[in-house]
Amino acid sequence: MNVKKGLEHLSNVDKKMARVIYEFEEPTFRKETNYFEALVRAIVYQQLSGKAASTIYDRFKELFNGEEFPPPKKVMEKSHEELRSVGFSNQKAMYVHNIAEAFENGSVSKNLDQLDDEAIIENLTSIKGVGPWTAEMFLMFTLHRPDVFPVTDLGVRKGFQLFCGLDELPDPDSMIKTAEPWRPFRTLASWYLWRLVEDPFEW
Repeated sequence: MNVKKGLEHLSNVDKKMARVIYEFEEPTFRKETNYFEALVRAIVYQQLSGKAASTIYDRFKELFNGEEFPPPKKVMEKSHEELRSVGFSNQKAMYVHNIAEAFENGSVSKNLDQLDDEAIIENLTSIKGVGPWTAEMFLMFTLHRPDVFPVTDLGVRKGFQLFCGLDELPDPDSMIKTAEPWRPFRTLASWYLWRLVEDPFEW
């Protein structure tokens, strides 16, 4: 993803977005090649504070004698109870096993990064426990796809509400329509909507 080109595009097509970009730092996207780790981490962090999720994530890795991150086969070898012991809920323990099995048996495409966004979402959501939101976060932060717009994400919806000065949270259809000029860099626009929620400012 060409961040500089994206920010230039967003600033040119939307003066209000240009102001938001001016207010905040430029985003950085860290390259990630371990897709299995990225999906497991996304499951761990779902619906938890960053601190709580980080603690559970570290305990999970400690189950594997300090390996940087275990391969799918080693995760499959751990029992449900062992996964639960690090702080996983019943569901999350099952989901982590499901993801490990999908990578091990080849359900996840070996050429994942060569597929288009919709095909990747379809492939990943075939794993029980990986929903559209998780797949969208994977597209944005692991594959750095430039035009992902997670309209069901509460943070993005809240940011959009602030951005547009709305009294209520927006519905997905109105968000997609309003954000049309942001194409093909809606990933960057979403990042700034999250920042707007974290640190709102007076227009």
